[in-house]
Amino acid sequence: MATGLILSSVAMTLIVGVRYLITSGLFAAWTARRFPGRLAGMRPQVRREIAWSLASAAIYGAPAGIVAWGWQERGWTRIYADVADYPLWWMPVSLLAYLLAHDTWFYWTHRLMHRPWWFKRMHSVHHDSRPPTAWAAMSFHPWEAATGAIVIPLLVFVIPIHIAVLGLVLTIMTVMGVTNHMGWEMFPRIMVQGKLGKWLITASHHELHHQKYRCNYGLYFRLWDHLCGTDRGLGTFAAPRPRDDRHDRRQPAAGRQPAPVD
Repeated sequence: MATGLILSSVAMTLIVGVRYLITSGLFAAWTARRFPGRLAGMRPQVRREIAWSLASAAIYGAPAGIVAWGWQERGWTRIYADVADYPLWWMPVSLLAYLLAHDTWFYWTHRLMHRPWWFKRMHSVHHDSRPPTAWAAMSFHPWEAATGAIVIPLLVFVIPIHIAVLGLVLTIMTVMGVTNHMGWEMFPRIMVQGKLGKWLITASHHELHHQKYRCNYGLYFRLWDHLCGTDRGLGTFAAPRPRDDRHDRRQPAAGRQPAPVD
């Protein structure tokens, strides 16, 4: 049993890490192609983002490996593979349920991370990316990564979900995490600034969070931001200031960030 759990966790860690490198790498390359020079002078920051993200991959991989092993070997979870096990309408409903539950958890833990004690010790790692890049999606302090790593693994023990829908949830989580940090808006203006955009989070919404800190805490939806009065609308994308690599190395990462309060 122990060997199986360890091997499964290692396998999932590799999958999460490779998924991150491929997804972030593709969007970073797209950014560089569309906006030549945008990442100029940011190599030290990108290296930090990749290092923290690969550490986060191990933290995400451990519970994911336990879930994968428990599902295949013990039937512990409520993941199902036969479409006939539940009505077809349950597939989109379960997708929405997972995204809403994940978004709720993220909103409240994210707000907590912006309290001074938590920000200084954990969340400043993520906000050290100024401006964030496509590599920053998983750039978290290990304790913060742990708060995000347990959500989906816990939900599969509670809410039934088809394995394909679970894969879609993970895909949405990965893609939105990357695209919300890449410094430009990939979605059309008619969506971002239209009625749908008032409820969905894209890079324009999350960019303002990285600029002002105490607003726009959501992950997928603007629901909790609207309900709690923390929605400040959409941000604008400013070209990053050129950095000198040697100057950047002289300044410790944690020391450059203020500790905003909620």
